[in-house]
Amino acid sequence: MKKLWICAMAVALLLSMAACGNEDADADGRGDDQQTQENTQDNVQDDAQDGTQQGGEGESQPDADDSQQTQGDSLKYLRDAVVEVLGDNYWPNTEITPERLEEVYGIKPDMYDAYFGETPMISVNVDTLIIIRAKEGQVDAVEEALNAYRDVQVSDTMQYPMNVGKIQASRIEVLGNYVCFVQLGADTEAAMEEGDEAVIDQCLQENERAIDAIEKAISE
Repeated sequence: MKKLWICAMAVALLLSMAACGNEDADADGRGDDQQTQENTQDNVQDDAQDGTQQGGEGESQPDADDSQQTQGDSLKYLRDAVVEVLGDNYWPNTEITPERLEEVYGIKPDMYDAYFGETPMISVNVDTLIIIRAKEGQVDAVEEALNAYRDVQVSDTMQYPMNVGKIQASRIEVLGNYVCFVQLGADTEAAMEEGDEAVIDQCLQENERAIDAIEKAISE
């Protein structure tokens, strides 16, 4: 009987140890599964945030400045064509903002698909190049706005003497749905010694070269 009792106790002890081992394994399994789920959720949230910031389906829309930069870049090749022809005689070097295009030149955003405009950084110079790709039905409105601006400049008696000839020689040209305002001429000091007509002739020639370069670039 004593031997049987000892055997029974040994069997009970073994069964008890096996049961504890299974419980620990189950607990570890549940812990591992929970940690895996938490890590998966964290990764999904991180991916969603990355998608919003970097691209993909959650890519954010470009802001207004980016959009406008794209518009300017789309016509920059026309400006480059003018620079290639005029070289150092092309003085504009500061881009015209959409706000300035509307406030100073009267060209509103709903009048164009894209534009490129540039003036010199030094305000005493008036060399200007503006190229507008007008929306359908807006070519006449853009041309009228630029003509109104030009008329004001021509009538302004407070202009610097070195700029009077350039303003008089400024030109507005329509090329399909492109409307161009060219007021170029660069250094007119030598021509001023010969008189106003010489200055105007020089600027007219530079403007003609610029228009020819733009027209050629558009057609290519």
